[in-house]
Amino acid sequence: MEKRFLLGLFLFLVLTLPLLAAGASVSRAQAGVVGTELWCVAKNNAEDATLQTALDWACGPGAADCSPIQQGGSCYDASDIVVTASYAFNDYYLKHGLSTDSCSFDNTAALTSLNPSHDKCKFPSSLSVSNGSFSGSSFSGSTTAVGMGPSEDINGSTRIALHWFWPLITGHMLVVLSRVILER
Repeated sequence: MEKRFLLGLFLFLVLTLPLLAAGASVSRAQAGVVGTELWCVAKNNAEDATLQTALDWACGPGAADCSPIQQGGSCYDASDIVVTASYAFNDYYLKHGLSTDSCSFDNTAALTSLNPSHDKCKFPSSLSVSNGSFSGSSFSGSTTAVGMGPSEDINGSTRIALHWFWPLITGHMLVVLSRVILER
């Protein structure tokens, strides 16, 4: 009987501690704690016309601050739609929740940890926003907009699912192993 109690206690600890740790890391992510600098940039392989439509939406209904990409701005480059769209996409991303949902733009954008800043054109990062040093307009956790805005992306839910997947598989294997041992 004592053997079963100890085995049950062991299984309880093995099963619950990883789940509690996973829940804590998910809570930190949902609370907006960002440990890595991220930027939302236009994909190099996106079609120019699609990028232009998404850029127009970001600078219009999306309310991104596009003044640095206007003529005379520090990031103005009329010859490179990818760089121009990247600045607008990144500004929108920083203001609307720091999630993969706010960095899609009809699948023309993606998150990167490579700093897209160049020359005098400086892109604020997710880390600067999470530390409260972003000098642009305030940002909110969600947005309700119609048009070329961000679309649903499952990357965030995939990361969360992985926090639960391995502890559950390991726990299941331990339960099966304990039953095999106890039946001997």
